[in-house]
Amino acid sequence: MPKQKTHRAAAKRFRVTATGKIVRKQAGRSHLNKHKTSRQKRRLDSKVLVDASNLKKIRLELPYLKYCR
Repeated sequence: MPKQKTHRAAAKRFRVTATGKIVRKQAGRSHLNKHKTSRQKRRLDSKVLVDASNLKKIRLELPYLKYCR
């Protein structure tokens, strides 16, 4: 059985927490920030959990991800 390949773009976007949950960066922070409030930009800086509807797809792209949810 050959080794599976990791989707490199996905590997750069997702991380696993110590409890095994997958987190991602929020969208909307890279440009057009002038009209956004400081509060909005600060909240966009934080990481959020990946939605359950997307977990199956991420697991296929990242077969060697340490994950125990």
